[in-house]
Amino acid sequence: MQSDFTLGIEEEYLLVDRDSLRLAEAPETLMTACKNDLGDQVSPEFLQCQIEVGTRVCATIAEAREDLRRLRAVVSKRAAEHGLAPIAVSCHPSADWKDQSHTRKQRYDSLQHDLGGVARRMLICGMHVHVGIEDPSLRTDLMPQMCYFLPHLLALSTSSPFWQGEDTGLASYRLTVFDNLPRTGLPPAFSSWAEYERTTGALIELGVIEDTSKIWWDLRPSHAFPTLETRIMDVSPRLEHALSLAALTQAIIRMLMRLRERNLRWREYDRFLIDENRWRAQRYGVGEGLIDFGERRIKPMLQLTDELTGLLAEDAEALGTMEEIAALRPMVEQGTSATRQRRVFAEAKAKGEDPGQAVVRHLIEEFHADL
Repeated sequence: MQSDFTLGIEEEYLLVDRDSLRLAEAPETLMTACKNDLGDQVSPEFLQCQIEVGTRVCATIAEAREDLRRLRAVVSKRAAEHGLAPIAVSCHPSADWKDQSHTRKQRYDSLQHDLGGVARRMLICGMHVHVGIEDPSLRTDLMPQMCYFLPHLLALSTSSPFWQGEDTGLASYRLTVFDNLPRTGLPPAFSSWAEYERTTGALIELGVIEDTSKIWWDLRPSHAFPTLETRIMDVSPRLEHALSLAALTQAIIRMLMRLRERNLRWREYDRFLIDENRWRAQRYGVGEGLIDFGERRIKPMLQLTDELTGLLAEDAEALGTMEEIAALRPMVEQGTSATRQRRVFAEAKAKGEDPGQAVVRHLIEEFHADL
């Protein structure tokens, strides 16, 4: 094949006070200690209560596991020295965005200026998965095909049912916040890399954006790396769930390349239809299924996952990710983080305990479960 499908995983975490379980700003000494340990693999995020990590370029999922586990462990250790704990969740169950401050950095100062109040509400975290595709023309060729599977990735990753102490009724409330930004959502279909460069270049030439890092589609060619980058997923509290989702992303892209080499391709559906599945994933997670547009019916997520696992068997075997792909089924059976958070919330409320605090304690436990 024309690609070795290298992996890179970026995760954003929230920092909470271990005693009050409320969001806490990262002190300068914490960021310095993390930087000393991890170099450019760690960075501040838009809000001061956030921290971002990114793996090295990994040849295999085993390498990604080792690196991501190390990143999570170091952040946890350094945070504990300041009485803090990281949680890998897309929305804090009870925090108010109006109480947060953005990180004083030129990039984030510019974002605050350009986006106004929309930026201030960005109390959300996500997971981005990069898959190496060296040829730019292949990236634009694969993008519209890969879009079909973005709702599946979102459904399996959902971890943000709560916002400001209320159950939103959505499995991924994060996406409703993120979609308020410009240049988000499903990407347009481009006929070539040249068309992609002409289209995005128009905004750059006009000074609207300085580069394509300010384009935040659910799937995009990375600005910094020769990769396709999926950005639709909520961040996963558990390390092993994050790795299964990364393995799924990698295997889908390999499958699409495999079809291409056989003069085949995945059918491209209208963005209107894929958006409907995106909404279903955002609203229900794995609870109500997605539309199979080929069969023209809604299928339960368990059936879709089984079908996808079968479709990707050759790719998972080639990539050495059979175990991670097989783990998707129990993730659907047991429910995503959104399901687990709601369960903890209900149990705490029934006992007369603070349900928001119970959810945060649960998220701290899940973060450390696989370290």
